[in-house]
Amino acid sequence: MRVDDFDFELPADRIAQRPVEPRDAARLLHIAQAGLADRTVRDLPALLEPGDLLVFNDTRGIPARLSGRRGDAKVSVTLHRAVAPGTLRVLAKPAKRLRPGDRVAFGPDFSAEVLERRAEGDVVLHFDRGGADLLAALQAHGAMPLPPYIRGGVADARDKTDYQTLFAARDGAVAAPTAALHFTPALMAALAARGVRHTMLTLHVGAGTFLPVKAEDTKDHLMHEEIGILGADAAAAINATHESGRRVVAVGTTSLRLIESAADDDGTVRPFTGGTSLFIAPGYRFKAVDMLLTNFHLPRSTLFMLVAAFAG
Repeated sequence: MRVDDFDFELPADRIAQRPVEPRDAARLLHIAQAGLADRTVRDLPALLEPGDLLVFNDTRGIPARLSGRRGDAKVSVTLHRAVAPGTLRVLAKPAKRLRPGDRVAFGPDFSAEVLERRAEGDVVLHFDRGGADLLAALQAHGAMPLPPYIRGGVADARDKTDYQTLFAARDGAVAAPTAALHFTPALMAALAARGVRHTMLTLHVGAGTFLPVKAEDTKDHLMHEEIGILGADAAAAINATHESGRRVVAVGTTSLRLIESAADDDGTVRPFTGGTSLFIAPGYRFKAVDMLLTNFHLPRSTLFMLVAAFAG
């Protein structure tokens, strides 16, 4: 399909710049066979049935955007994905001026060496530390990498808590799995009282989620790869839900993509660990996800294409 088919006008004043309080007061558009209905997220228990299973992404966002210098030149870096301990692929601006051997300083005692500039446009950096020490340095020097339509992508201290979900547990995401931002302890209690169950998987959202689709046709788009883990307990819960005739509800496009990546053609979900570059556009046959809760998405984005494929 032509990427132009997924274009629409999105007025800037329709994009919330801060989360509503309480989170579950956010507006919800219910797409059902009977048509469209305006609701709020706290109405979710009434839209689900006892035995339905919500699948959340428990990744935790890290302050993955860094501002540094290569000599006198400013360099902006957004971490993309780990290659080895202390070595990461990043999106850098200006990437073309970085050469192997260059050193980028992000503070008086925090820096990285350029190892490679990749054909895909990203850069490989080797930091002067790894593991917990690197995470601590990111907390001290980094910012949450907000998308450009949220306050121009400029984060502040509040975003380090605002831009995390209730379920955030595993460090590694460049962007929050934002569909789950609307869940509160009160909403989870109401869902439990309704008999709705939940389980967790992990998909570390990469910086590629911010990249525009440059191809003219969807068949020519190269999807970025993200690292995910769907454990045995989650796979068993998903399969048992289907066996009982209940529905699997993916909370967010990240959860949906990982479930579908782990599913056989007959819908059986198996434990999965590794990378997924699954690109879902209209024409895709969904194997294991019955319902989707997601945010609104940008025109011409892969996420909007996925929603269009799911909604029909």
